[in-house]
Amino acid sequence: MTGTTTAADYTWLEEQYEGLMQAYCVTLVKGISPDGLLHELGAESVLRVTGVEALFEPSCGAGEGYRGDLMFVGVAAVGDWSLMVEYNGYVGIREAAMGPVSRGRTVVSHFRNVNAVDYFYWFEDGDLRLRFEPLFPSLRNGSHPDELLTEMRESGFDLTEDDKDRDFDGHTEAAFALAHRLTGVHLTPELFESLDFTCGLISLP
Repeated sequence: MTGTTTAADYTWLEEQYEGLMQAYCVTLVKGISPDGLLHELGAESVLRVTGVEALFEPSCGAGEGYRGDLMFVGVAAVGDWSLMVEYNGYVGIREAAMGPVSRGRTVVSHFRNVNAVDYFYWFEDGDLRLRFEPLFPSLRNGSHPDELLTEMRESGFDLTEDDKDRDFDGHTEAAFALAHRLTGVHLTPELFESLDFTCGLISLP
């Protein structure tokens, strides 16, 4: 575990990437290159772009000119990690896809859709250690569901079980903060603007 990041450190996402925050999936995989990750996911490489915003337009057009079951992803190198970003996608939270990818590696992924359905996943070496909904963080499963309670609270999650007494604000930003604590990868506005993404199309079963 690393860092003291909290949800407050990721408020820039809603301010600068409102479209992404409405429906996204962000995944970090340690010890694999972007090309290697795309290969393991069975992706067909289609283009390269710079910056997260440049992923939006091809994501919207992923179903045009391609088969309808293809998902568009962008993957960039961040140190020893590969960062996979999806607009309105969910490859990173599919256990059938990411479980095998995580063998011998760490995978941290979180997702939110337009209906505020959200998930956070943490895999280690093929083992799903933690899975929960950021909107309902008191409900957790996985092989080690309570291992990150301190980190979750410090990231900004309210673990109060009674929804009537719970603070629902900032849960999406808290997911980014928890991912940072797990991986040591600090996502910043400057990084989002400058990353070079290799993009691919993934066929989901």
